[in-house]
This record gives sequence, structure tokens and C-alpha cells, in this order.
Amino acid sequence: MQRLFSVQHHHPHTHPKIDQLMTAVRAGVVITEEKLLLLVAALIAGGHVLMEDVPGVGKTLVAKALAHAIGGSFKRVQCTPDLLPSDVTGGAIYNQREGVFEFVPGPLFANVVLVDEINRASPRTQSSLLECMAEAQVTTDGVTRTLEKPFFLIATQNPVEMAGTYPLPEAQLDRFLIALSLGYPSFEDELDILEREERGDSLDDVPAAVRPEDIRDLQRAALQVDVVRSLKEYIVRVVQETRAHPDALLGVSPRGGTSLQRCAQALALIAGRSFVTPDDIKRAAQACLPHRLLAHDRQPETGAQIVDDVLKKTRVPLD
Repeated sequence: MQRLFSVQHHHPHTHPKIDQLMTAVRAGVVITEEKLLLLVAALIAGGHVLMEDVPGVGKTLVAKALAHAIGGSFKRVQCTPDLLPSDVTGGAIYNQREGVFEFVPGPLFANVVLVDEINRASPRTQSSLLECMAEAQVTTDGVTRTLEKPFFLIATQNPVEMAGTYPLPEAQLDRFLIALSLGYPSFEDELDILEREERGDSLDDVPAAVRPEDIRDLQRAALQVDVVRSLKEYIVRVVQETRAHPDALLGVSPRGGTSLQRCAQALALIAGRSFVTPDDIKRAAQACLPHRLLAHDRQPETGAQIVDDVLKKTRVPLD
């Protein structure tokens, strides 16, 4: 069993709390270092994640492991065409004994929420998810309720099965800080998965390494990470270049630029730095920008190619 935990830590200088968090997640799931880094960066940047994957690659496991590791609550929503907004937000239920309506919170009231196959939900339900992602609040019957803090939503969609789905509108894709795909594991990793599952639930191995308030502190700390003016200019150049790219029908919005900056700040904090480097921005760009682009051929991989091209041709500031 020892072999499972001999994973190399990525940086000797990582922020200690973040290191504890990542070690705890790795105790329960097999995930590449880069994907885990981006997930944690999205959490610390206060954003949300879209995972585009085929079923069975461990998305639920990753979301649950993350909830365990931050000592927070976890809820899962399985999207279907008949899912109503009130099924996810909660709603008023009549209490006969008291003779009053009482609000019963829906599954959105948790620290980590997995919204499975979001593109199967109707546009109306998708838009109620949009409010909670953008505002971290839910409004039902004219009353606005604040969601848990931290509130981290991981939505998944299956890129293969498109029958009976409602593709996410651009405005909603733009609400996801990053999009990533876990993909199929390598031979070694898949072997690891079998070894872990042999004795039961690997999530039992995930300790609560930090507390929800530690994540709130890290989210505040990420906002204090410095982005010098030349790097802000670099972000704007990258974003504007995506709009001018010949393969792009729709480039990255200004919100994409602010998301890129937030993600880069989180990556810098994870690396134990108080300032952003050009490498943080490049790394964040691959996760933050492709899903915000609409290519002429509407293929997701073209979005990644456009971002690649733009990063290659945009001059990196030297100071």
C-alpha cells in the first residue's frame, strides 16, 4: 500500500495549508498534479469549474475528496430535463403543525456542489444555477439567501452524448473560472485506482486537512497577491489577441481577463509567492480561456489551439 502515497510534492515552497489540502485529496483519488493544482487554484480564486469528461473517470470522487479535505459539506445534483429551479435552490414547504411556510434549502447549500451533466437541465434551471454562481446567493419567493462560504461548484458535461441536451449558452460558460478534463488515467494511475478500490471506499482515507474558514482566509490572501502593471498589460494583450484571431468567431470577454488574473493570483499563492509571474498567467490561460472562445468550427480543441497561438505570439514583459 505504501506505493500509493509516494507521490512527489510539486514545490518545496508551497503554502503549508495548501500543501496539506492537496496531500489530503491525493490520499483518496488518483489525479494528475497539474489538474489538482488547477482545481485548488479555482477554489482559492473563488471561482467554479466545468469538467468535460466521459462518465466513470472519477469526477464525483474528486469533488467529494475536495469537500472532505476542506472539512466542508458536499451535495450532488443529477441534472435531468425535468429538474426545476426549486429542486436545486430549495423552496417553501408548508408546515401544518405551525401553520406556516418554511424554507427547505436545496442541494446548492453546501461548500462543494457537484452539478452532474449540467447540459441536461433546462435553460430555466441552468439560469437559476447562474445566479448562484455569479452572486453566491439564491432568491426564492422574493427572499435572498446567501450560500455557504466557501461555495465551490463543479459542473460536468459529457462531450460525447448530445441527444436531449441543452448546450450551455456563452454567457454561462463565461461564469466558469476554468474548464478542464480529467481524461483517462495512465496505465500506472489506473492500476493505482484498482489497488485503492480493492479494500473499499478510498474516500475514507481523506482527512479533513483544513477548515472551511482556512479556505476563506486563502481566498482573501489570493486577492493580496501583486500583479504589476506590465503583467496586467500582458493579460489585456492576450485577451485582445484572441478576439483578432482568424479562427475565432467570438474572442474572450473582459470577464475572461479578470478570471485569468484571479487564477494567476491563486497559482502564485499556491507556489508560496506574493506576486504573479508571466508563467502563472500562461498556466492559467490554458485553463481559463479556451472555453470562453467560440471558434468558427465550434470544436472545443480549436479554442485551446487559439490560446496556444496567442501565447506564442504575445510578447512577455521582461521586468
